[in-house]
Amino acid sequence: MNTPRPASPPAPAQEAEGHKADRRTRVTVLVALAANLVIAVAKAVGGLVAHSPALLSEAAHSVADSLNEVFLLAALRRSRRPADRRHPFGYGKERFFWSLLAAVGIFVMGGCFSFFQGFEALRNGAEEELSGYVAGLVVLGVAFVAEGASLARALHQTRRQGGMGDGLRDPALRTVVAEDGTAVLGVSLAMAGMALHMVTGQVVWEASASLAIGALLVYVAYRLGREARDQLIGEAVDAETSDRIRAVLQEQPEIDSVEALFTMKTGLESVLVAARVDLVPGLDSERVEEVAVRIKRHVADTFSEADQIFLDITDRPAREARESPAATGERGGA
Repeated sequence: MNTPRPASPPAPAQEAEGHKADRRTRVTVLVALAANLVIAVAKAVGGLVAHSPALLSEAAHSVADSLNEVFLLAALRRSRRPADRRHPFGYGKERFFWSLLAAVGIFVMGGCFSFFQGFEALRNGAEEELSGYVAGLVVLGVAFVAEGASLARALHQTRRQGGMGDGLRDPALRTVVAEDGTAVLGVSLAMAGMALHMVTGQVVWEASASLAIGALLVYVAYRLGREARDQLIGEAVDAETSDRIRAVLQEQPEIDSVEALFTMKTGLESVLVAARVDLVPGLDSERVEEVAVRIKRHVADTFSEADQIFLDITDRPAREARESPAATGERGGA
């Protein structure tokens, strides 16, 4: 007997805290967007004036980051929409989708353009005047301060929300931290490459800096994209939480055994729980229904993020249940 617990809105306190965290994240994203827009224009102008491949690579990096901040703002707005008939599990995964687009933007607009600039500089060379070097280094210095301030804001919010573990569960905040951290490191590489080019007269230093920035951006895009992909295709909760859910189910006096347990994150603060349980003998149908409702309510009260709970009541032998396609995952779970 499959007895779903209907979708219910999160507890008022949890919902209020979620909206408060979203407001803080929105401010963090807006700060990063403003910084990146100003810096992108400054880097582009400085790069064209100085004919600097490293500076132009950094300009592409800032443009990519600015577009990604727009994606993240869309994620924050759209993911909070309530569940409806077409999307009964809500829109929480919107955050993961837009974060995936942000990763693609970093890869294409930042990483690929940086590689292009580096290879072009190696092939054709680049001549810069002293004034061009000075202008480029000044622009990069200002960019370093602005990116550092944006990173400090993002890290401050991360600490307020639980540190580098719990604080980075939000893909929007995680992306901002990754972008700003990469930007600070990228600016440092560009400054080093430009300074070595100025001292030695060898463009290979600046081209190498551009290639290093490209490699850094591709790596960050890969990591962010992989995390977003895992969450989009249906990622389970961590092992500790899964064990706690199983323990709560096994503590119920009416449950003889928990034959299979499946979980899936459907949003930042929402989890689907599906369990196949074997009840103790001697319960009639009405009693089974009452027991199922009580157990689901207890699980929901214990784990506030579990907003969708399904129980599959079975009286099959435990060995048969463990070997079933649902329990082994051969047909996609319960």
